[in-house]
Amino acid sequence: MAILDSKGRLFGKVNILDLGAALVMLLVTVAVFLVPGTSGSSVAQLGVQTKPVQVDTIVRGLTVSDPAALVQSLQESKKVNVIIRNQPYGELDVVGVKQLPRSVAVPQPDGTVISLPDPRPELDFTLDMMITLAGDAQMTDDGPVLGNNKVKVGTPLELEGQTFRFNAPVVGVRIQE
Repeated sequence: MAILDSKGRLFGKVNILDLGAALVMLLVTVAVFLVPGTSGSSVAQLGVQTKPVQVDTIVRGLTVSDPAALVQSLQESKKVNVIIRNQPYGELDVVGVKQLPRSVAVPQPDGTVISLPDPRPELDFTLDMMITLAGDAQMTDDGPVLGNNKVKVGTPLELEGQTFRFNAPVVGVRIQE
């Protein structure tokens, strides 16, 4: 009895092509389920250090019908949902909300310039504020990471609550010790 017959069968029973295809499928299945990947996105990461961080964000020119009510709701909510680069992160604590004054530079007859509150009535519906958020971040060599996104000055955040959703870029990051 020959090892390979005229029809390409091994020992007259199994086709070599079928055997090869079954072997490839078996190897792929083993590779997918048993060999760990190196993406670093597993749920339980070992050896990752986390530290509390505070992130300052600034909102400029937000148009809202009642700015005082929005500031008050932010202060009372104590938490805000954060979206970083279109990826939902979760909740961060609201540590502080500071409403920033709107001013205009006014030249004086003697050549000096002073800053006065902006008298334009349409600015009654425009809000500038600084929001300080706090939470735990994973620490890497490149800095703090929230939800697989590095958080640095200039990183765009989207803040969402029950009655609001607006963009607020990061203007400061403090790593707590």
